[in-house]
Amino acid sequence: MTTPYDAILLVSFGGPEQEADVLPFMENVTAGRGIPRERLEEVSQHYFQFGGRSPINDQNRALKAALEELLAAEGPDLPVFFGNRNWHPLLPDTLREMREAGVRRALCFVTSAYSSYSGCRQYREDLAAARAQVGDGAPELDKLRVYYNHPGFVEPQVSIIEDALATLPEDVRDTAHLVFTTHSIPRTMSRHCDYEAQHYETCRLVADAFPGRPWQLVFNSRSGPEHVPWLEPDVNDHLEDLAGRGVRAVVVVPIGFISDHMEVIYDLDVEAAGTAQRLGLAFTRAATVGTDARFVRGIRDLILERTDGATARALGTRGPNWDVCPVDCCFTPGQDARPTVAQAEPRRRPAATT
Repeated sequence: MTTPYDAILLVSFGGPEQEADVLPFMENVTAGRGIPRERLEEVSQHYFQFGGRSPINDQNRALKAALEELLAAEGPDLPVFFGNRNWHPLLPDTLREMREAGVRRALCFVTSAYSSYSGCRQYREDLAAARAQVGDGAPELDKLRVYYNHPGFVEPQVSIIEDALATLPEDVRDTAHLVFTTHSIPRTMSRHCDYEAQHYETCRLVADAFPGRPWQLVFNSRSGPEHVPWLEPDVNDHLEDLAGRGVRAVVVVPIGFISDHMEVIYDLDVEAAGTAQRLGLAFTRAATVGTDARFVRGIRDLILERTDGATARALGTRGPNWDVCPVDCCFTPGQDARPTVAQAEPRRRPAATT
């Protein structure tokens, strides 16, 4: 295979790996947002319950290894690097490592399947800022498209839910509701991106495999001032509503996340599970796609779209998303415009394929 790219860059959010990392990590995440220190200390307690270590970096290292193995076996045979937005390995350090390794141009896979400012545009801004910080010789970077409706992301969810259903007591299994959940974002951000529409499409595609089973998209991990509207309903409020209507069991599906980081293991496995226990709801939490072989192969598909001109694959009717984002994509009025990587004038999406 011939390709204009020298490497793949796995880009993620980052997380602390020991207790001493937690507050500095929180300060990186919230820089410039005016979050009071007492609020940072409060949220830090979530991490301290797990020894100060988020699982996100370990899971990304496992994903990196799985992708490297697949690419080495089936091509394109490109090295895979790993860099984070908010904690080590930080993007500027990774780009320096790539420059020293002779990388001149890389494709970036971001661990966010959906479009939004925080899930797409901000990553592109941070990649541009990292290139500027590294300076001369920093690799050129092109971001791969979002993949919320790619078969490699959607199809594993079905078997994951089937496995979760099997853990429920038999007398409630057939009537259990599917509770799809994702990270809430401010409504002002949601109005300027396809975040909600993409999530509903993913949920619908997955739920089609479970005809007749009730489902709902809900949200978790809301933060920020109380007077600022965020997407609702909250997962805990939804569980209250279901229990009030006589529902006896739920499968909570973290459809908005590809790995079990803190918004999953605390907000769902601790808080939502606790709410369900208090309400007498049988509760099980579905796994995330993680290093599922179908998901890793889906990442390779995205790479082949850019290296070999392979057909873009997507389920449903919305079709594959932009491969190069429009200049105004996911931009929220009132934010300072920052340079991004991989900008283009708005144009049509590729034709839908399955």
